[in-house]
Amino acid sequence: MSKTNPDRDCVLCPRLAAFRDAWRGREPLWHNAPVSSFGAADARLLIVGLAPGLRGANATGRPFTGDYAGDLLYATLADFGFASGTYAEHKDDGLTLHDCRITNAVRCVPPENKPVGAEIVTCRSFLSETIREMRNLTVVMVLGRIAHDSTVRALGAKLSQAPFGHGKAQKVGGVTLVSSYHCSRYNTNTGVLTEAMFRAVFADIRARLS
Repeated sequence: MSKTNPDRDCVLCPRLAAFRDAWRGREPLWHNAPVSSFGAADARLLIVGLAPGLRGANATGRPFTGDYAGDLLYATLADFGFASGTYAEHKDDGLTLHDCRITNAVRCVPPENKPVGAEIVTCRSFLSETIREMRNLTVVMVLGRIAHDSTVRALGAKLSQAPFGHGKAQKVGGVTLVSSYHCSRYNTNTGVLTEAMFRAVFADIRARLS
């Protein structure tokens, strides 16, 4: 087990390990393992999501790959120069990230996409090490409140010092933390997050890094 990524058969969270093993039996060709970060460690931008989707990253082995959230995220990244190539919903599509890295607060798929508190805390050590190894890190974008809260703690701050708010940018632990509602189908279908709102957050990030 490395400091930044759990082993394929990580058992630190028994509930997640059991869920993962059950899906290995049902879908033996899926990834069904902790999902590592995507993108180079020398990037200035880190995007932190919640956890792998069951039929998305858990199946494909790459963050935000194989589900609607990835469709919106990777298209937006490409529009703002953070990605190039064709996104084809599998990790061998040739998609490349530029000055950007993507990870999750929890590396294994949780039942009903809902990790419990102990799992978030246990997996935070990998998030902390991922942040620590990014020597050029300037901006951290968090998708959703759980990712926000875990990242704030990973950066060594208290939640009261950096409350969540969509589009909010604040200095935390030596970097700029930019928060967004998660780009899930539920949020976009209900109007919690529109494409224009999402693009506005990326426009702000691009301006900060230019």
